[in-house]
Amino acid sequence: MSESNVLWRDRKRYFGLPLSFTRYRLSEDRIFCEKGFFNIREEEILLYRVRDLELHLKLTQRIFGVGSVFVHSSDKTMPVLELKNIRAPREVKELLYRQVEDCKDRRRMRTMEFVGADGGQDAPEPELDPDDMDE
Repeated sequence: MSESNVLWRDRKRYFGLPLSFTRYRLSEDRIFCEKGFFNIREEEILLYRVRDLELHLKLTQRIFGVGSVFVHSSDKTMPVLELKNIRAPREVKELLYRQVEDCKDRRRMRTMEFVGADGGQDAPEPELDPDDMDE
């Protein structure tokens, strides 16, 4: 991946310092997590597969100016990616959100949200109000 395609990059941090061999990158259509020093393992999630973003800010993280963003996706190998102890987590979450929406718009992908754990199969039917029948 060329450097010009990278929209954001950071490392997992300890005490606010990038002392880790876990690196994160965001491109226009994918998010990458690379771990390791001798043996490197890289995972990626296609942004159109992202379903939800979650922000965690523990007290110790706030003290050191970091936080964690959880990326929930429909990816089989990595359904949840934790961007752990990254700088400016709120801004990263917003950047991710915008990129996910742009990616879905480019692919003309919109999914319907399901109600309930079983896809809405046991969702109760809406009750009809007799007063609404006049219209």
